[in-house]
Amino acid sequence: MPETSETASRTPADFWFDPICPWAWMTSRWMLEVEKVRPVEVRWHVMSLSVLNENRLDELPRQYVDLMEAGWGPVRVLIAAEQKHGPEVLGPLYTALGTRFHNRGLPNERATIVDALKEAGLPGELADAADTEVYDERLRASHEEGISLVGQEVGTPVIAVPGADGRQTAFFGPVVTPAPKGEAAARLWDGTLMVASTPGFFELKRTRTEDPKFD
Repeated sequence: MPETSETASRTPADFWFDPICPWAWMTSRWMLEVEKVRPVEVRWHVMSLSVLNENRLDELPRQYVDLMEAGWGPVRVLIAAEQKHGPEVLGPLYTALGTRFHNRGLPNERATIVDALKEAGLPGELADAADTEVYDERLRASHEEGISLVGQEVGTPVIAVPGADGRQTAFFGPVVTPAPKGEAAARLWDGTLMVASTPGFFELKRTRTEDPKFD
């Protein structure tokens, strides 16, 4: 898609996601709201909780290990789609996958992935990538591009925007539910950037008391 004067004036916000994470899904829906109320353009990238946790599976509960093992499939499919059809397909495919996994509670299985691919206008045979390591090198590279900005102690999502000094300001989160809309989305964006761009600032956190609330 050619760049227009409107898109050229928008601040790029690079967003790394794993489609199986419900909290990243909430943050991604908030970012779509931010695009409506601030001059921001989200650029989607894939990261992987399966990659992040592959060397510490013996420390994790069995249920989470099972989730990590199943998590390879969707991110491999996303990377295959990006490699074959360009990065612009990641946003629509993430929306199609996330709506099925989180809003509709469908299982992480081939039929769900094929259905999501078709909704995103992509060939269903891309689902074959879920069971192969062909795209793992690119998957790991995409994951590293995001996680290296914030460190190994966090997960998904990772967001990065250009800082005032030209360097990227990157952060994990925010973790929020439900996804703010309208002016509330704008306030959270402004505040997050203010905090994240403060030199020496590292953490602001409180215990989660609610599960994700999907629209």
